[in-house]
This record gives sequence, structure tokens and C-alpha cells, in this order.
Amino acid sequence: MSSRAEQRRNTEARILAQARRLFAETGYDRTTIRAVATAAGVDPGLVMHYFGSKEKLFARVTEGGTPPIAGGTPEQVAEQLLDHLRTSLADEPVESLAILRSMLTHPEATHEVRAASRDHRDRISEAIPDDQADLRAALVSAVLIGLAVGRHLIKLDHLADADPDQIVELLRPSIRSLTKADD
Repeated sequence: MSSRAEQRRNTEARILAQARRLFAETGYDRTTIRAVATAAGVDPGLVMHYFGSKEKLFARVTEGGTPPIAGGTPEQVAEQLLDHLRTSLADEPVESLAILRSMLTHPEATHEVRAASRDHRDRISEAIPDDQADLRAALVSAVLIGLAVGRHLIKLDHLADADPDQIVELLRPSIRSLTKADD
């Protein structure tokens, strides 16, 4: 028999799992507390009791998204980016999809994308030996965000079904050029 605390953790986990799925599938605006509660098999009041608001639920769903790159030489950064790209093309984390789907309609998601991009861009920029390092890093970030959106959310023809290794190999020269890894 499970304890009350265990039951609470299980219920909270079930709510979060369904909220992740719904935010990723339908975005912030179209996901309701009622829909999350129904999917989790609980009363909407319980969702509010655990999380307080839709905004706080969204914040919990989207925490722990993309791991930061470690940094290093331009070559190391380029390869870290390409490795992360390969992983995200194979199986994009639901947290990232929820943010990406919601970023154009919900200020909190926009803020999350901007903050994550800024941190990511700064790490990339530090490794680039160029007076346009910030712009180069911003271009890399835009390309990676665009690929995730195109593959997982828009499901662009050819991109949605392409082998992640093939995409990485086609993109490798561009990423290495932008990060000055080949100079």
C-alpha cells in the first residue's frame, strides 16, 4: 500500500506528464487546465491545488529543457552542437517542444526561448575567434531552432523523415564555418 506522500507524487507526476504532452501538441493557448485534468484523470481543482495556475504549470513542464554546451575550442563547440542536434532530431525533449510550439503566442515561452538562446549563444560566442562572434553564434542558434521547429512541429517534407545522421553531415560544413572551427 502506498503512502499519502507517494500517492501525491504519483498524481503530480501524472498531471505533469499529461501537461507536457498537451503543451507540446497544442501549445500554451490551446492547453487548458480542464484538458490537463481530464487527460490525467483528476479534477481540475486538484491541478490548481498542486500548481496554482496555468502559468506555473507551464513553468514546471518546461524546466530542464536543453542541456548547455560545455564550451571549449571552436572545433569542440561545433562538434558539441552537432551531437546535440543529432540527439534532438532523433527525439526532441517534450519540454522543448512545449516551449517551441508556444513561443509565438505566450510571453513566458518567448522569454524561455530568448533566455535559453542567449545563454547558448554566449557559450558559442566565447569559442569563436572573430569580431562577429555574437552574430555568428546567433545564426547557429537560429538554424538549430529552425531545424527543431521544421522537423518536430511543422513536420516539413523530407526533413521530418530524414535520418538525423544525414542532416548532421549536411549541416556540418555550415556549423563549422559559422563557429570558425575550420580556420
